[in-house]
Amino acid sequence: MHPRLADDLADLPALLDAARERAVTFLDGLPERPVIPAWQPPPKVPLPESGAGLREALAEFGEDWEPGLSGSAGPRYLGFVTGGATPAALAGDWLTATADQNSNTSLDGTGQVLERRTVAWLRELFGLSEAHAGTFVSGATMSNTVGLAVAREWLGERRGISPARSGVAALGPVRVLSGAAHASVTKGLSVLGLGHDALVAVGTQPGREAVDLVALERELAAHDGPCIVVANAGTVNTVDFDDLTALAALRDRYGFWLHVDAAFGAFAALSPASAHLVAGLDLADSICVDLHKWLNVPYDSAVQFTRRPDLQAEVFRSAAAYLGPLGADPDLVHLTPENSHRLRALAAWFTLRAYGRDGYREIVERCVAGARALGRAVEAAPELRLLAPVRLNVVCFTLAGAPTEQSLRALADAVSTEAFLTPTVYDGTPALRAAFSNWRTGEADVARIAAALEEAARKVTAQEA
Repeated sequence: MHPRLADDLADLPALLDAARERAVTFLDGLPERPVIPAWQPPPKVPLPESGAGLREALAEFGEDWEPGLSGSAGPRYLGFVTGGATPAALAGDWLTATADQNSNTSLDGTGQVLERRTVAWLRELFGLSEAHAGTFVSGATMSNTVGLAVAREWLGERRGISPARSGVAALGPVRVLSGAAHASVTKGLSVLGLGHDALVAVGTQPGREAVDLVALERELAAHDGPCIVVANAGTVNTVDFDDLTALAALRDRYGFWLHVDAAFGAFAALSPASAHLVAGLDLADSICVDLHKWLNVPYDSAVQFTRRPDLQAEVFRSAAAYLGPLGADPDLVHLTPENSHRLRALAAWFTLRAYGRDGYREIVERCVAGARALGRAVEAAPELRLLAPVRLNVVCFTLAGAPTEQSLRALADAVSTEAFLTPTVYDGTPALRAAFSNWRTGEADVARIAAALEEAARKVTAQEA
């Protein structure tokens, strides 16, 4: 064994204590840490010929890199609908790295069994029936892509071919209809060989991002043959929801595949006040849910559900004896793009076991209350304008008057030490999004964000005048 490895192994308990102390110090500092700190990267250095050992690496990390890390784990990081990591999820993730399991195969099966049990808990959490099978993937992009891959195979089934075997060219033209599809949908269509141009933007309801059902039915009636409909359970800008029950009724008439992008909107099911928004979710053919959002587990983690795991296995099966059996209940290696599949489920298992349904209901309801409080503050500020109702956990707003992308960038930069907001364009208007999904965020954080926004908006408006 290399002497540095031997030394670190011999001193491992003390070194892990040092890493733990650094982690605790970082987490304790989150409430006052600049959300986006000012930082310059250290000078580039060549790969060391001789390593310095873990203790020196920890010290160098603390000096050169840790100061530049954002407060994304903290309560005022409101970009990308990013959660943090609950204490239980953090412990689970540390143990995931410690055990270093590949959870894809029944040949070494404990990880696979734990993942299947955790998926069953998630299915219960979101009110889905046992008709839905699920697997862990890396995020919403991969979850949407897997759902679309199963949908692609279903289209082939309708036409008597298998795109997984014969190639996507055998399918012929494919239409994917959606009112306000997330960018990950177009990325998935590209990866799957269906192409960006397969996506047909259907009209949305006036003043909303929810699909216009009349316009959608018009599109369905105008073209022969099966297609894919991508529905939204929580759009990016305004957390708008398509009518999933009505869409399922249309599917029964027109025979399309119904995929629901519920990356964070699925969590509406946890609160009696918002559960109606996801009525009909169980009727979908495939569903995307992103777990490193409102479940507050570490990056990268998501789950995908489908009613057709048999078609999923047709797409992702791995024909190698050492990977384990396919069979009637395929190993997970035959259901996801990755043959290498870390035990992401362990962090989710820990946090679900630790806090249960009622713990997550409280997180969802607190985040929604925070978003609505910030929405009211925006409405009360003369220099700001709320662009859409706060339906769940995202506040979409802009500067009053004639905002530009530059003025919105200036506003976001001005508050970046206090809060991280991401830019968007809503109905042609440059805007900012504040997305509440972190388990730490409370009333004091909302008040602090609102005060920073109001002060920065006054300054930016005065400079623009």
